[in-house]
Amino acid sequence: MTNTLVTWRKSSYSDGGDNNCVEVAVGCPDLVPVRDSKVGGEVVVVFGAGAWGAFLEGVRGQG
Repeated sequence: MTNTLVTWRKSSYSDGGDNNCVEVAVGCPDLVPVRDSKVGGEVVVVFGAGAWGAFLEGVRGQG
C-alpha cells in the first residue's frame, strides 16, 4: 500500500521508545490496513472493517 495515499496512525501503546510500533491507516472505507513501523510499507495486512472491530473488542476485553 503506497504511503502517499493513506495517513498512518501509530498505536498509543507504542510509545516505549523501542520502535515496536503498530500503525493503522485511516481513511480507507471498509478496510483497515495495518503495518509494523519497522518495515514501513513492505508488509501491510488488510482487514475488513468488521474483522478489525471484532479484533479490537477482543483485545479490549483482555485488559
